[in-house]
Amino acid sequence: MTVDISQRLAHTARGEPDCGSPARQTHLVLIPSYNSGPKLIETVKSARQHWAPVWVVIDGSTDGSAEALSDLAATDPDLRVFVLPRNQGKGAAVLHGLKLAHEEGFTHALTMDADGQHPAPLIPTFITQSRANPDALILGLPIFDSSAPRIRVIWRKLSNWCTSLETLWVCNFDSLFGFRVYPIGALCRIMEASRWMRRFDFDAEAAVRLCWSGFRLINMPAPVRYYSADQGGVSHFRYLRDNLLLSWMHTRLVLGFVGRLPSLLPRRVRSSRH
Repeated sequence: MTVDISQRLAHTARGEPDCGSPARQTHLVLIPSYNSGPKLIETVKSARQHWAPVWVVIDGSTDGSAEALSDLAATDPDLRVFVLPRNQGKGAAVLHGLKLAHEEGFTHALTMDADGQHPAPLIPTFITQSRANPDALILGLPIFDSSAPRIRVIWRKLSNWCTSLETLWVCNFDSLFGFRVYPIGALCRIMEASRWMRRFDFDAEAAVRLCWSGFRLINMPAPVRYYSADQGGVSHFRYLRDNLLLSWMHTRLVLGFVGRLPSLLPRRVRSSRH
């Protein structure tokens, strides 16, 4: 399912939600970060302009960003910073934040990258969609501009084809775009039952396994911008290492998919009738 929000960008509500808004008690923004540099501060400030609370998990960074962000959080009660002693990977950082959020009674978390690529003005729109569909996973569908590296777009299309196969085309989504609203309890259970999903393989596998669990997926278009090094952009993607990681991820998901065919086939038949 895809929701057309391309005309809403210019009309997105500015500022934070009302302090009495129930959404503040159920939904938070969660940002994992590893050596994101100055872009982290920009990203957090932008997220805070559009939502509260915002939580950041510093994944063993060594660039001084933890100290800078902690200074910012000291004057902002709606910003919380958690610092992991060593780098464990994006998925591990997200899981750390999810567990803490679950303990405090939050039901959903919007995840976004720390490098400024994701559209903070769309945070309220995504969360509004999540509150209207609490049993669904709200997924960003990236709209690329000329800043997107061509090789990254090509590999993304291949990964997307794989995840479509692994869900028998019941759930079609962008497998690597991390601007999403997750149901916290369900995702924690799935991740804690697996030894994987702790690094770059997190985004794709989380969505596939939530689809296998019966969650609906709602796609919402969102512009993405890649920053050059001169613009402060930071990328930790390593083509050989991370593509090998994704290859292993898709291998185990295909193996898991075979055993789930009896439950996926009826869903595929129902979806083809609509």
